[in-house]
Amino acid sequence: MTLTALDGKLIGWSAAYLLSQANIARLLGPAGPKLLKTQTAMSARAYRDVLDSMDEAETARFRSHFGPDMIHPVIYGVALVTGAKRLGQLTELSPATRRALYAAPVVAAAADYVENVVDLYLLDHRDRITDPVVRATSTVSITKWVLSIGTLAYLSQGFVRVWAGMATGRR
Repeated sequence: MTLTALDGKLIGWSAAYLLSQANIARLLGPAGPKLLKTQTAMSARAYRDVLDSMDEAETARFRSHFGPDMIHPVIYGVALVTGAKRLGQLTELSPATRRALYAAPVVAAAADYVENVVDLYLLDHRDRITDPVVRATSTVSITKWVLSIGTLAYLSQGFVRVWAGMATGRR
């Protein structure tokens, strides 16, 4: 099988995603698990407890990740949509599946931006941390994770099936 231009784009965007994710993990360092706790907190108290548990260095690391994380959603969104386009070239996708695979990464990226803006705001305005704000933001965060990981899982199993078929002479 010869690589197509779309394969090249998929490889490039996937590599950009891996580099971006690694950079964010590097910036967060030991504050990384605390980011996940803020994204899944369901009460103001739980959210504040996470922020209060960070020392100055962790808070600085937490704050430092927001710059790159404002670019990251575009990177993974484009990578996932590109993967959906390529999978659609290699195998039959129903129109509904195709629409879902194109829409889910866009919605996930938009949710990521909402999450980032709110989290950055709350970091400096702790008096605005309320149960409804935290629950809404965490719901947006969890939605982002479900849509992005769900899309990745669907694409991964689709590509594995296509590649297995190619390896055995079926397509």
